[in-house]
Amino acid sequence: MAKALEINHVALVVSNLEEACKFYENELGMEAIPAFLFDYPTAFFKINETQQLHLTEWDDTYSYRGHLCLRVDDINAIFYRMKDLGVIDVQPWGKVRQLPDGPIQMFVRDPSGNLVELSSLPNADIDPKIFED
Repeated sequence: MAKALEINHVALVVSNLEEACKFYENELGMEAIPAFLFDYPTAFFKINETQQLHLTEWDDTYSYRGHLCLRVDDINAIFYRMKDLGVIDVQPWGKVRQLPDGPIQMFVRDPSGNLVELSSLPNADIDPKIFED
């Protein structure tokens, strides 16, 4: 039987492509890469050597709990930046927490309302003040 090997890309629908691109590029440090030419606005970002994030602009309905999870290199800096931006969303899955195997789990909304989970490495040095908010 054939089986899936890895995620090639995740596509998110956004309401404003320019605003979304700024968020993923400036706030999450993702690298924009050339996108295919479609008959609708789109942008591609490199996650790592084999995985990408594709953004497409449409008037659409957004999921409340469905999400993309990205592991980040500095969860402390990301947490405080997301807090400053006011985009942390504790409604769908709860407050920022440390999972039993070590990583931090937090959820934010991108400018179009897509839910993005941000996770640390399991052995990351975590600022305990994060859990006080």
